[in-house]
Amino acid sequence: MVTDPLLQPLQLKHLVLKNRIMSTSHEPAYAVDGLPKLRYQLYHEEKAKGGLALTMIGGSTNVAPDSPAAFGQLYAATDEIVPYFQELADRVHRHGAAVMCQITHMGRRTLWDVENWLPVVAPSMVREPQHRAFPKVMEESDIRRIVGGYAAAARRTMEGGLDGVEVIAYGHLMDQFWTPLVNKRQDRYGGSLENRMRFSMEVLEAIRREVGDDYIVGIRMSGNEDHERGLDQEALTEIAKRLVATGMLDFVNVIRGRINTDLTMSQLIPNYGTPLGPHLELTAAIKEAVDVPVFNGARITDLETARYAIEQGMVDMVGMTRAHIADPYIVKKLESGRGAEIRTCVGASYCLNRLYLGLEALCIQNPATGREGTISHELSRTEGPEKRVVVVGGGPGGMEAARVCGERGHDVVLFEAAHELGGQVNLAARAVTRRRELIGVVDWLAQALERLEVDVRLNSYVDAADVLAESPNLVIVATGGVPNTSFLEAGEHLVDSTWDVIAGSARPKGRVLVYDDHGGDQAMSTVEKLAGEGLAVELVTPDRVAGHDVTGTLYPAYLTAFYEHGVSFTPDLRLLRVERRDGGLVGTFFNEFTGREIEKEADHVIVEHGTIPLDDVYWNLKERSSNHGEVDIDALIAGQPQQIVNNPSGTYQLFRVGDAVSSRNIHAAIYDSLRLCMVM
Repeated sequence: MVTDPLLQPLQLKHLVLKNRIMSTSHEPAYAVDGLPKLRYQLYHEEKAKGGLALTMIGGSTNVAPDSPAAFGQLYAATDEIVPYFQELADRVHRHGAAVMCQITHMGRRTLWDVENWLPVVAPSMVREPQHRAFPKVMEESDIRRIVGGYAAAARRTMEGGLDGVEVIAYGHLMDQFWTPLVNKRQDRYGGSLENRMRFSMEVLEAIRREVGDDYIVGIRMSGNEDHERGLDQEALTEIAKRLVATGMLDFVNVIRGRINTDLTMSQLIPNYGTPLGPHLELTAAIKEAVDVPVFNGARITDLETARYAIEQGMVDMVGMTRAHIADPYIVKKLESGRGAEIRTCVGASYCLNRLYLGLEALCIQNPATGREGTISHELSRTEGPEKRVVVVGGGPGGMEAARVCGERGHDVVLFEAAHELGGQVNLAARAVTRRRELIGVVDWLAQALERLEVDVRLNSYVDAADVLAESPNLVIVATGGVPNTSFLEAGEHLVDSTWDVIAGSARPKGRVLVYDDHGGDQAMSTVEKLAGEGLAVELVTPDRVAGHDVTGTLYPAYLTAFYEHGVSFTPDLRLLRVERRDGGLVGTFFNEFTGREIEKEADHVIVEHGTIPLDDVYWNLKERSSNHGEVDIDALIAGQPQQIVNNPSGTYQLFRVGDAVSSRNIHAAIYDSLRLCMVM
C-alpha cells in the first residue's frame, strides 16, 4: 500500500487527481499566434509522462482583445483555440494526468502598443509601474464586455476537453477591482468590499452560466498584498470565504504579495537564497477558512518540503512548477525509488527571467525542457558500437558530455585539472551567499557520473599526448575559458578579473572600480561581495544600465544590496586603458555620446569582459582527428549524428563545447554537450 502523502489521490469534485503534485499555470512563451501548438503541447505532455497529477496550462491566457499578450501568452477570445486545447488534452490524458487552463483579463498589467493598439483598462486610472501604461477607466460597457469574454473563454476550455479552468486574480483585473491600491471608483464597483467584489462575482456567475455546475472552476489569488494600504491577510481571507460561499468555486490556489514591480515579483516568485515554501503558513490559514481544496506553489523545489506541506495539512495540492521545468519526471522517480536522481531546481530563474528579454523559458541546467520535439529527457543506449570517449574539462559542459555518453553506454573518462568538478559554477556559487544553490547543477551531474561509473580523474592537467594515450574514438574538449583582459589598449597587467576577486587571489582595498562589459551576474556579484566587505565600490559599464542581462526577478536583490552599501553606478563609459599614477590607478574611459575621454581614480580596477577559450589541447589534437574538429552545424541543430570525415586517417572525432568555443553561460555549455552527444 502506498503510504507517501504525496502519492495519495485527491477528489476534486468529480475528478480524481492521482497524487498531490501539480504544475501551476505559467507562460513559457512557447505559444504560436497565441495558440498552444506542438511545442507547447509536448512540453506539458512530458510532465504528464513524468507522473504528476495535474498540469495547469496557459499562464495568463487572455480573454479579450484589450488584454494583449505581454510575454507570449495564449489567447482564448476566439474559437480558433479549441482544437489545440483538444490536442493538448488528449496528449496529457493519455498519461493519466489532468489538465486545466488559467484565464484572465490583465487590466492595467499589459501593454497598449502591441497587437491591436487598444488602451489598457482598469477600475481607475492608476498606472502599474512594471508595464507603465496609463489605463482607461472602465465604463460599465467595458465591464459587461469583459465579463462575457471570461465566460466565453471558460466555455472554450471545456469544449477543448480540459478538466477545468482557473481564473487568476492577483495583480490582474479581478484583484485590481478588489484592492484599494488601484480601485478608486465611486460607483457600484468601488467603495465597500461588496462593491469591489462585484466584478469578480459577475465573472464567476457568467462562467457558471456558460459551463454549468459540473465543470471545475477555481481561482488563483493572493492571501496578503503585503502593503500597508493594500489588502492584508484578513481582508483577502474574507474575500476567499465570500467567493467560496457562493458555491461557484471548486478550489482556491493561494499565492502571496503583489506583482506590480520587479521587486514585488521577485518576492512573490522567490529565487535562490530564499526560504523554501515561503507562503505555506499563509496558505494554511486560508485553508482553515474555506471548505474547498487549497493549492499552493512558490519555491517548493524538493520532495521534503512538498511532503511536509501535505502531511501538515497546509495544502491539498503542491505546485512544483519550476521544479518540473528542471525535471519533469519527479513523480516517476519518486514512485520507483529513484528520488536521488531528481534534478532539483536551483532557483536561478533562468526560465522566468528570459521572458523579460522577450525570449522563451528555458532551464539553466536542463536543455531538453521546451525542446521535447528534438531532445528526449530520457536517453537510450546507443544501437551502434560502444566508443572510448575522452572528455577534457570538468565544468558543466564537460560533465554533461560525460553523463550523456555514459547514458548512451560508452566507455568514458573525464580529466579535470582542478581538485574538484564544476568549473566556473564553483565561482558563481561562492560569489555571494545567495547564489550558493547554483552548486546543485554540479552536484546532480556529479551524482550521475558516479552512478554511470564514469572514470573521473581530478588534478589531471592533460595534453594531447595524454589524451591520445587513452586510444579515444571521441574527444570532447570542455576546458572552458580564462578571463579576458586583452581588450584594454594598455594596463592589462594592472587590473584584476572578477574571477580573481571571487576566488580570493585578489583582495582589493580602499576605492574599487568594477568595470562590467559583460552584463551578467559576474560583475554584479563581485560588486555585492566587495561592497559587503565595506569597500567603496563604483560600478562602471558601457551599457545604459548596470547588469544589462540580469533581468526580471534577479536584479532586485543586487540593487537592494548596492543601495544598502552605497555602491555608485556610472553608465555609458567604455574602459580604454589603465595606468599607475601617484600610487594609485587611473582608468581612462570613452563616452560615445559626448565623444570625450574621462579619467577615474581608484586603488583597484576589476574588469569583467567574458572569457577567452582555453583550448590549446584542442588545437594540438585537431590535425589528427577524423573531422579536423569541424562541426556539421545543420546536423547539430537537427539532432543528427556528426558524420564529417575530412581526414580519413584520423582515428577519433574531436569537438569543443561551452566556453572552450566562446564565452557564453551554463545553459549553453550543457546544451552544446547534450545535443552533440545524445546521438553519438
